Amino acid sequence: MPLPLITHPHYSYSFADKHRFPMQKFRLLHALLVEQGIATNSNVYRPAKASMQLLKHAHCADYLAKFVENKLDKSELRRMGLPWSEALVRRTLLSPVGTLLTCQLALKNGIACHLAGGTHHAHFDFGSGFCILNDLAIAANSLLAQGKIKKILIFDLDVHQGDGTARILHRQDNAFTCSVHCEKNFPARKAESNLDINIPSGASTEEYLEMMMDGFERAVRLSQPELIIYDAGVDIFSGDPLGLINVSVDGIRRRDHFVLNRAAELGIPIATVIGGGYDKDERALASRHATMVVLCRDAFIERMQDAFELAANIFQFHCKANFLHSVFTLKSRIQV
Repeated sequence: MPLPLITHPHYSYSFADKHRFPMQKFRLLHALLVEQGIATNSNVYRPAKASMQLLKHAHCADYLAKFVENKLDKSELRRMGLPWSEALVRRTLLSPVGTLLTCQLALKNGIACHLAGGTHHAHFDFGSGFCILNDLAIAANSLLAQGKIKKILIFDLDVHQGDGTARILHRQDNAFTCSVHCEKNFPARKAESNLDINIPSGASTEEYLEMMMDGFERAVRLSQPELIIYDAGVDIFSGDPLGLINVSVDGIRRRDHFVLNRAAELGIPIATVIGGGYDKDERALASRHATMVVLCRDAFIERMQDAFELAANIFQFHCKANFLHSVFTLKSRIQV
């Protein structure tokens, strides 16, 4: 059974080259994983369009209608940061279902990867910072409402604070938000997560990793989650134009390896989203995002091997028990 990957061709669409948001990275990431043999017809899932009922788990009806019907005013569009279009609406209504589907597959398989998602600046009634709908909050509230899980941790390692997620979920006692972000970066007015780890501007790879690892252990200890949603933003990279901290490519790999490895050690299912990354070289950016997926593939294989070994041991135990029972029964009959 291969690693479940969730994506959709509509995630990328024709977009202004001069715009800061790298809209083609989703297409390029999928193409790279196909080239590497990680994404195949057997393990790629496509999300369906979200229903309004699902989206209301995190957003108000008026805001949803205004966005879909192109009735946001100029200030709202400016705050959102993306030009409205039918293609934008189409991709926006797909992505939250992608993250929810990723969570469902992670609960079933241990790990699953959404090749998009992490729109953590979207608030209850407005979009912000290239984020329109908060897929993290939608998935968390939906899973909790359905009784699929009792506790969930959103571990957000995007370089920017997950302010929208924190505010939407601040009254949801069973959802724990932990944001590890650059303290002197967007948004200027921070929200209050359940746990905020403020990384100083210009922090090195080693400084970042030490603070991140401590934050993970604290977040897991405090939340005791049955599922982790991991926002693996790569805008922590030293060369990212919106990052402001100095983490190397190898540092990103070490970060992702730590989170995935600890989740496996603790036996906690993990659903990943790719989060931010704004390099104008979108192929290099896609390669950075792919690092996490490759590590997920390796971790998934290890989990499957462990499961097979456990099943084999259980089978051997039952076979031995049945054999001994048969011998005992036969011996009893002979004695009679």
